[in-house]
Amino acid sequence: MRRRAQKAPLFKTSMKIILPESDDDLLRECEIDTFRASGPGGQHVNKTESAVRLTHRPSGVVVTCREDRSQHRNKTTCLRKLRERVERLNHRPAKRVPTRATAGAKERTLESKARRSRLKRSRSRRATDE
Repeated sequence: MRRRAQKAPLFKTSMKIILPESDDDLLRECEIDTFRASGPGGQHVNKTESAVRLTHRPSGVVVTCREDRSQHRNKTTCLRKLRERVERLNHRPAKRVPTRATAGAKERTLESKARRSRLKRSRSRRATDE
């Protein structure tokens, strides 16, 4: 198995990644690497190159799958993972609009502070009286 340096993604964070609808078109945009998977599966998984690594060339997103004994099933799982990861990368949370406290809420806050202040003042008076 060859090691490669991790490349930085080619897309900017402000840009959206657009993927084709069909899996065949998406596979044409990807670089497919197969390698031997480790883990459970016995002799079969040790002999065959069933693990798949997909690199989406336009965006630089890399997805690996080695869960199954079949290279074909691993490839379909990789495509699903790639779509999920791109969806997560494309997600932009809505800007939060800060809200103001209502007049009633401000009034209640001031009342509770005044109550707490009176309580603390009453404690200190008793301490000085003794």
